[in-house]
Order: sequence, then structure tokens, then C-alpha cells
Amino acid sequence: MAFKPTRRFFIWSGLAAGALVVGYALTPFSTLDRARRIAGKGEAMLTAWVRIAPDNTVTVIVPHAEMGQGVHTSLPMMLAEELDADWSLVRMEQAPADIAFANGALARGFLTGDMSIPSFLSGSTDFLMRKASEFMNLQITGGSMSIRTTGIFGMRRTGAAAKAMLIKAAADTWNVPEAEIVAAKSVLSHPASGKRATYGEMAPLAADYDAPVDAPLKAKKDYTIVGTPAARFDIPAKVDGSAVYGIDVRLPGMLFAAVAQSPVFGGKLKSVDDAPALAMRGVKKVLKLEDAVVVIADNTWRARAALAMLEPVWDEGPGAAHSSASILAGMDAALGKAEAGNDWSSDYDEGDAPKAVAAAPRTIEATYRLPYLAHATMEPMNATAWLKDGKLELWGGFQDGLGVRAVAAEVAGMSADDITIHHTFMGGGFGRRAYSPMLPGNKPNDVRFAIAASRAMNAPVQCAFSREEDMTQDFYRDASVARLKAGLDANGRITGFIHAFAERHDPPEATHIAYDVPDRVARFVTGTNPIPWGPWRSVDHTQHGFFIESFIDELAFAARQDPLAFRLAHLGNAPRHRAVLEKVGQMAGWTTPAPAGRARGVAMREAFGTILAQVAEVSIGDDGRARVHRMWSAVDPGEVINPATFKAQIVGGAIYGLTAALYGGITIEKGRVVEQNFPDYEMVRMTEAPHHEVAFIESGAKTGGGGEPGTAPVAAAVGNAIYALTGQRIRELPFRKFDLKTGGQIARAG
Repeated sequence: MAFKPTRRFFIWSGLAAGALVVGYALTPFSTLDRARRIAGKGEAMLTAWVRIAPDNTVTVIVPHAEMGQGVHTSLPMMLAEELDADWSLVRMEQAPADIAFANGALARGFLTGDMSIPSFLSGSTDFLMRKASEFMNLQITGGSMSIRTTGIFGMRRTGAAAKAMLIKAAADTWNVPEAEIVAAKSVLSHPASGKRATYGEMAPLAADYDAPVDAPLKAKKDYTIVGTPAARFDIPAKVDGSAVYGIDVRLPGMLFAAVAQSPVFGGKLKSVDDAPALAMRGVKKVLKLEDAVVVIADNTWRARAALAMLEPVWDEGPGAAHSSASILAGMDAALGKAEAGNDWSSDYDEGDAPKAVAAAPRTIEATYRLPYLAHATMEPMNATAWLKDGKLELWGGFQDGLGVRAVAAEVAGMSADDITIHHTFMGGGFGRRAYSPMLPGNKPNDVRFAIAASRAMNAPVQCAFSREEDMTQDFYRDASVARLKAGLDANGRITGFIHAFAERHDPPEATHIAYDVPDRVARFVTGTNPIPWGPWRSVDHTQHGFFIESFIDELAFAARQDPLAFRLAHLGNAPRHRAVLEKVGQMAGWTTPAPAGRARGVAMREAFGTILAQVAEVSIGDDGRARVHRMWSAVDPGEVINPATFKAQIVGGAIYGLTAALYGGITIEKGRVVEQNFPDYEMVRMTEAPHHEVAFIESGAKTGGGGEPGTAPVAAAVGNAIYALTGQRIRELPFRKFDLKTGGQIARAG
């Protein structure tokens, strides 16, 4: 049913069993009614929500997944700050995967970016963003967007609106001016008369008032919650073992599925003799799908043992011709063809870079290559499905509740309204669990196979990938080739900068540089990657962080300048970037010699609105491999919500990036993935993790993200340190392929 907005845009409030439920943004009546049906009689929540109960408990509904990044705590901190709530009384709930809880604040962040919205347009903008979020099934967690969109446009505004309603209710009840009401720690008071009420006591009266569209926000100097190292809500359950992950789900009568997909991407199942599996104990059924064999049994281990007895025959198709070598050669050829025909797509093109480079007294060129990377989450992919009486229930850790519901509806051939998503804890995400119609490359095969198995058995079925299946059936960070070229003048200044590369995804600003170069261009070719692609932590920043910052280091040495000083000399128009570089130099003692047998390398990235500079201190072991002993990160995210969580994200992101730099690499041979498990795809272990110091610069700039920036510069910082130590410039990853003592290669991918 179409909604016709009235003349007045408004923010609603509702009363439910003595609880105040507040949300902001124009709410279509159909959506409001739907939310009330889901949340309970009289309760309705959307965009950013707060529920205040009679016992004075404040419950914040968070429309994002918790992957360890801490948003289930940081977002409630932002709302509670503006609400002036007692943090000890604050609780958190994850939003249901239903269209009534589509994230309009996230849509506003995606679609308006840095655009300033006049206050008189705020209501209509909220309405449009709300409708856009419904249309896009927008409830995704990724892109380091949670704090800088939902937090800024949702949590803060909702908290301020709820407080304004409570204050107005108290003022009218006590017949005193609103300006004389004090709200603090979930208590309203009127000092002159001595009157006092808790938020829970005043909530029923406050529900009679409309909330303002843009209630005033607190000044930073008045913060009591934001900026403090609050303990995370999700940690106790993870420590005491009570946390339920997707793989822990158990239901009455549940069966278990093991799967073998075509080992060649795009291959099809030709035939399989299922008799050996069906003869085994506990095996219920063998499903023969277009691209997979699924064995269903009464436990996972019996299903996997039976699957191992099968010898499926595959029609491998044209994909069997692909290898890492052929794919990288194809990227090289595509770059050469584009260069010859000047046929490019551009991220940016300022001035005349080719002319400036050609006219420079000195020209520097370099080609870099990166492999595919798997997500390698600690919890392999899994989903549990129960298709019963025309309804479908799904259990699992998903980065996009609404997105996976929409995808599941398509897979199951049913209405999304008949699907219920049950969120569990998530044993790693990094983009791997971001199933969404907006990410068509991310194939939710665990969900697809679980649904097919449940339909076949008329019972709940859990489909859990083996580690080998997870590793070889990922959607990978792209392999890529980049050719960089720059001109230097007689004073060692960059006169022109050309960055050409294969395969571009997100975000488009990943190729941008802050350095003062008047003539510069970033251009790319596409269509060279035949392997499934998906977002990987920091997305294109992880590639261009290595390309650009390695090349900047090459330019510094070509100019015979200190790498840090060279960067600073090219940042006259970027004071925030200068500040983080200067800070990290001070932290690392850049101007003092490194310990014997070690050297330091520096790199810088602006990623997801956060500027970060890193220094890595590296040595080379007797095995010829690099060892990173210490790291320093200076970070300017504009502001810090929870410093403990943010520091953990920078350190964790750096370790994730360090794994990729030192060891990571998915190799394709005959169209299939070579690496099968962690012995083939090494991780940085606890004993290898460097000592890492992190410092924040709160510049007051627009708030940036925290989950991904720490990953982006690591590889370049380590590579630059290796060069400083050995004189070897390594232009392809991972570093494990090279014997850094002799300068030879230990192994080479495909």
C-alpha cells in the first residue's frame, strides 16, 4: 500500500507497557505498523532506536553485526551520551532482519556522504533515506561505516531526540521551563523545586510528545561516556563460552550436511555414484545439485566421512584453463593494450600527468603484482535452515541480515516476509559473510545448500563447510597488477604521477594520494579476473596501499632523500597527513638508528575517512624470511568513540594485513585453488605478533572508520623496511616467496 506523506514531517514515539520507544526519521505508517507487530504491541523502532523501560533500563537496538569490531558497544555509547543515560543501565539488542529495521542512517551516509543537509530539509531527507534503505534492503555491516553513518546520523540524533522528549514531559508535568530541567545519568531533576524522576518513570508521559527532527547535540567537552574505554558487551559471553556461534546451533531433529563443490570455478556436476555414501551409518540422503554434491547425515563427521567415499565427475568447463600465471599475464597484456590505445577508465585525472612525466629530468617506473587472498575466517562458513509449512528460518552469523534474507528469498523461491533470520555470534567476517543483493559476487552457498537440504529432508539442516571447502570456495580479494610511473625534478620533487592498474572495486578513492603533485592520474582496466571476487578487509585500500606507498618510497630513494622527510615535503596542503607522519616518526624514534640487524619502514594511508601512518621495524631471520618486531601507528579518525576498541581494531587490522603481506596468497592452477588449509595458507601466530603502539590524534575532522584502516599500509611499511635493511625492493607479495638473505625466490605462485 502506497504511503502519502502528510504536510508535516514528524518523528514518532510510542508507548508500550510503560516503556518509551523512540526512533527518528519520517516513518511510513505501513512500516511503523510492521515494526510494532515484530517488536510487540505498541513498540516501533527504526533507523536508530532506544527503548526505556519502567525499571530505568535503556535498551539500544543496533542495526549492525558484531564481528569483534566493537560496534555493539560503541554505537550504544553514542546514543547513551546524547541521552545522558546512566551507562550501567544501558543494554544492547541486535536489530531483527526485517524491512521495518532497514538502516536509513546508513543510506544517508552512503548517498549523501559529506553533503551538509540544512535543518529545514532534515525531515524530508530522513524520509528519502529511509525509503532508499528499504529499497536496497540496507542493513549491511562493512566499509567501516557503522560509526561514521549509523552513529553520526542515527544514534546521536535518536539519543538527543529521546532526551528532548523526556525533558519536555518533565517540564510540563512540573510546570517549569524546559531550560531548568537537568538530565543526567538517567535521572531528570529540577534543582529549584527539588523535583526528581527517573527516565523510566517519565517515559510514559514523554511518549505523548513528538520528537524534534534535529535536537541539539552535546559539545565534546561535556562528554562523559564517549571517549572512555568502555568494556564491550560481547566479551563476557565469548570468555565464559556461553556465546553461540552459527556452528553451535542445535535444533530438535536437526541433520547435518557436508558438501563438495566443483573444484573448478564455474564447473558442473556430471555424475556421481552415491551408493558408497548411502551404505554408511547415519547417512540419510545424497543431493546431486548442478554444481555440488551434498551428503546429509545425523552428524557432521558421518556426513563428511561419507562424502569422502564419493568420486564425483565434474564438467570443468573453460575455467580449467586458468592459472595465476595466465591471469597475471592477462592483466599485464590488458594494461599494455590500454597504454598503446590510450583506452582507460579513470578514478581521477588532474592536469596532464603523461606530459609532466615525459618532461621531467628523471623518470621512475615500477610494476607491482598482488595475489588472490582468502578471508580465512576462524569459523568456517556455515548456515542452518529449517523450511517448514511455507516458512523458512535461518541461523548464522551474517554481516547483512536484510541482505541475506533477500538472497534467501530468491534461493528458496518465496517471499522475504516468510523468512526469519536468527543472528548468532560470528567467528570472523572481513567481508566473507556479507551476503547481499548489492554484492552479487558473494555467493551464499552455505545458505543455498542448507535450504536445499532442509527442503529435501523436511527437517532443520546445518550445512558447515570443511576448512578445505571454505578455503577453496571463497570469493577472493582480486589479484592485481599495477604500473606506476613518476617524474622527479632536479630538487627531488614529484612533477607527475601515473598510476595504472587492473581491476577496480571499492572504494573509488582508494587510489587517491594526498601528496602535492600538480599533474596526476589513476586509471584502470577491468574484465581481467575470472575468479569469484568479494570484499576483503579494507577492499582496494589493501592493494593501493602497497602499490602507492611502496612506489613513494622508491621515489624517495631515487631522490636520495629520507623516506619520511620526502613524504612530509610533499604534504604542504595536507596538514592532517603531516601530523600523523610527524607523530609516528616521533613514536618510532625515526631519526635514531634501529637496533642492530633491523631497519624501519614507513607508509601512510587515508582509508574510510581515517588517516593512518605506520612504521614497521623488521629483521631477516636465518631462514631468509622477514620478521616484524615492532610497529607504531599514528591515527587521525577525527574523533575516538571507544579508545580501547579502536586501538584493538588498529592492532588487529595490522595483524590481518601482516598475515597477507608475509604469507598470504591463493594460487590458481588448472582453474582450481591450490591452498587447502592453514599449513598451505599461513597466519601470523601470537608468537610472531609485533609489539604495537597506537596513538590517536583527535583533529575534530569528520569522524572516520576504525575496522579497516589498520590493514591498508602494513605491506608497504614492511616492504620499505626490507629495502632499507637489504637493498632488495620486493614488488610482489607475499614476502615469504623471497629469500631475503640471498635475494632469490623461495617459491613463485603459479
